[in-house]
Amino acid sequence: MPRRSLLIVALALVSFLVLSACGKDTPAEDATPLPTVALAQSTIVPSATAPSAEPVQRAETTREPAPIATSAPPPTVGVPATQPPPTPLVDSGPTPAAPISLRPGQEDVTTVEVVKLLTPAVVQVVTQVLQMSMFNQPIPGEGVGTGVILDVEGRIVTNNHVVEGAQAITVTLSNGESFPARIIGTDLSTDLAVIQIDAPGLTPAKLGNSSELEVGEDLVAIGHALGLKGGPTVSKGVVSALGRSIDAENDVTLVDLIQTDASINPGNSGGALVNARAEVIGINTAIIVGGRGIGFAINIDDAQLVVAQLIERGFVDRGFLGISPLNLNPGFANQMGSPVEEGVILRQVFPGTAAAGAGLQIADIIVQLGDVAITNTGELSKFLMAHPPGDTIEVVIVRGTQVLSTTLTLGGR
Repeated sequence: MPRRSLLIVALALVSFLVLSACGKDTPAEDATPLPTVALAQSTIVPSATAPSAEPVQRAETTREPAPIATSAPPPTVGVPATQPPPTPLVDSGPTPAAPISLRPGQEDVTTVEVVKLLTPAVVQVVTQVLQMSMFNQPIPGEGVGTGVILDVEGRIVTNNHVVEGAQAITVTLSNGESFPARIIGTDLSTDLAVIQIDAPGLTPAKLGNSSELEVGEDLVAIGHALGLKGGPTVSKGVVSALGRSIDAENDVTLVDLIQTDASINPGNSGGALVNARAEVIGINTAIIVGGRGIGFAINIDDAQLVVAQLIERGFVDRGFLGISPLNLNPGFANQMGSPVEEGVILRQVFPGTAAAGAGLQIADIIVQLGDVAITNTGELSKFLMAHPPGDTIEVVIVRGTQVLSTTLTLGGR
């Protein structure tokens, strides 16, 4: 019996050990799977307002897996609070130079934008004039030109020849509204005039600087060509030449003009010549009959000097010589036997004036005033505008074959 009892105990012990070993293969009900290790990436790109694009930069960080927890949710894997400085993927080299611009801080705009900006400042000028019939009887007529709004007070610059002799003037805005206008001042020598209307909500033009123009620069002409209905006509061209001089009516020479191939037609007179920044840099004034693509505008720098005086006093306060001038040309020079072919002939000398007091005579040719060469009446007019009454100047003339010099004190009209 004792041996049998020992055998039974031994068998029981073996069974217990086998069952314990099998229990280790049973999965635990609350076991949590391991978190997946992820690579956290951050791509850095330049902002929309950055001056130049930086190379694409990337920071990479790897988290170590969190300890296994049996009751908490899996941890969130993300970018750590601090990262090493980003390293460029490629070397981009030196930063490229900024594009060249004519005026820092200002940008060219499209032709469409130029027109949208300037159209509210460009007006149609219609004049009522008296014309003579074939039977020498006055009959009413109508003239059409263009003007550019200068300020919210309703002052408008146009050409003198647009409003000269007008019995009545009507200005039509871009919105179709019409207002009567009155003349503030005119200047025959520069073919400029200022008129004014009383109207609310006007949009003045932005004036540029014509001294900065370059030949070949893009230009837009805006004006009421031929008086066509439906708003102003727009044409585009370039600066064809600078500093041009042309002879107009009444022996007036217009100087320092801008020549352009932008189409200018009757009715464009007094309209705007505009650069690519929507700035008025000229007042369209003349064309050459029979020419194609040859139009002229008064540069805005000279125009502003004249306009300021017209607004202030109604006329330009030039120094007055007391002469009736005439342009010298090669034909006249040949007839007179003159040694020079350019200058201003004294067609008349008025008694009691500065010219008469200095001993100037009819047929004398002015070739220099002060240190400025004078080749035509336009240059004479421009010089006198810069030298008001009271200035004492030196005058160089050609009389016959002699070159003479004298001084005089300019008077006033």
